[in-house]
Amino acid sequence: MILVLVCAFLIPCPPRDLHSTWSRHLGPQGDGDLSPLELADVNEDGLRDVLLSFVTSRNASAGVSRPASLLVCLSGMNGSTLWSSPLPEEARDITCLDLLPGSVAETICLVTGTHKMLSAFNATSGKVIWTLNPNYLSNGTLAAPGVVLPDVDEDGVRDLVVLAIGELQRDLCFLLVSGRTGNPVGRPVKYDIMREGNLIGPQVYITASGAVYILFGFGNIQAVALRDIFVQAQNRDSSPPFLQIEEPEWEKRRSINLSELIDIYSDGVELLQMVKAADSNCSNLLITTKQDLVLLRGQNLTPYWTLSLQGLHSQPTPGYFTDDQMLDFLLQIQDGVGMKKIMVVDGDSGSVIWSYSAPCHMKETPTTSAVTSDQKSVFLFWAEEPPATSPSSDAIPGTEPFSLHHLYLLHPTFPSILLDLANATGTVTASEVGINDLWKDAFYVTRTTEPSSEGHPAPLVVSKLSLRWALMEGQMVQLKETTPKIGRGELRRFLSRIKFVDSPLQVV
Repeated sequence: MILVLVCAFLIPCPPRDLHSTWSRHLGPQGDGDLSPLELADVNEDGLRDVLLSFVTSRNASAGVSRPASLLVCLSGMNGSTLWSSPLPEEARDITCLDLLPGSVAETICLVTGTHKMLSAFNATSGKVIWTLNPNYLSNGTLAAPGVVLPDVDEDGVRDLVVLAIGELQRDLCFLLVSGRTGNPVGRPVKYDIMREGNLIGPQVYITASGAVYILFGFGNIQAVALRDIFVQAQNRDSSPPFLQIEEPEWEKRRSINLSELIDIYSDGVELLQMVKAADSNCSNLLITTKQDLVLLRGQNLTPYWTLSLQGLHSQPTPGYFTDDQMLDFLLQIQDGVGMKKIMVVDGDSGSVIWSYSAPCHMKETPTTSAVTSDQKSVFLFWAEEPPATSPSSDAIPGTEPFSLHHLYLLHPTFPSILLDLANATGTVTASEVGINDLWKDAFYVTRTTEPSSEGHPAPLVVSKLSLRWALMEGQMVQLKETTPKIGRGELRRFLSRIKFVDSPLQVV
């Protein structure tokens, strides 16, 4: 008995907040269109914290309300504010990383604005480390988030590239930026390109042989070697040795006039994702077009498979649904007014292996996944209750039915069952999943705009949900009958053994 008591005191209990939920009301937000959300452990307590930016309203000294933008860091433990910093404009993207690979340097957060702002913040203190002088953008505005590169100026710190566009149709340039100082690494490099269609990228792609390319386009995908950008920016012929590597299969695709641009794909591209390949040390390219979902082999740019579909209105979510260790993809397809179809596509064949139709009046709801220790994934998505159980009969005639959106979890071991984990009356604009390595748990963070009365700003709410806790508390939704029937006890025993891990095979 003494030994049991001693062990009970010596074995630490997990903090309560790691196994429950918290919600933080951040007050009314302004007219911002974007919802950046990022997770990073900024206070080194072993739990990732939450970073976000939003446009709010504050009263000026004269009593006139004027918009302001804030960068805020919330504790992953309890949602309290760790620090906040004002921003000169609305943020487009927040990315936290270490620009010194393999070091123990402090994490920095890169914040890209919607116009000319690119700043690096100390993730622990929230202090600005450097800000790019907007005069270097050649009268242009930032078209996309800054992209992290290898160390091109050889100062021991990884660098960045930004894409700026001007008012004229063909006014476009790349600018290399020092990750250490925020100063340009040479002059802007201009390209004469028609801007038609959605902006794609820019994204950095490193081939199996080590060649570095920048992927970008407008309704299409083109590539330019980082070497070509560097030599033009520096106005010299030489470049660091790692930039001199070429990928033969890619170089074959240069235009007939031997221009610097390499044609990758040119058929109404809407989205581009880089997905780690199971059979090589490079990534494949997952391309969403207006009519198809296409997986290209990264090594030689040939199609792996093509799936014809229409109505795909959000980024596919990768995860492991089958047992072949290839990433599969969860998709959301618009399926009529107020309806959407959730489906899982086999990453090996491109065929649909699971689907479910559900009512959903939110235009674009985020989906995500988390990997378990047995190399399976749980997939999370938002939808309304199935029609058979929805309380639509209580709606007042002539009015919109009350929409309560539910967070559903799908586990590939039980494809005929969904777990209802949580619900929300507002609009979920962003979500992220983080892993707590110590407790083998995953937590789900959402950014939600709550309903508001006419003429009043919509409240912003950030919430955190422990997935292992939610798995045990969630309600079982049976999609179809199975033989033998799956009991609640059997399901709970299975769910109680789930452990979540960080996956190295996620979207780059």
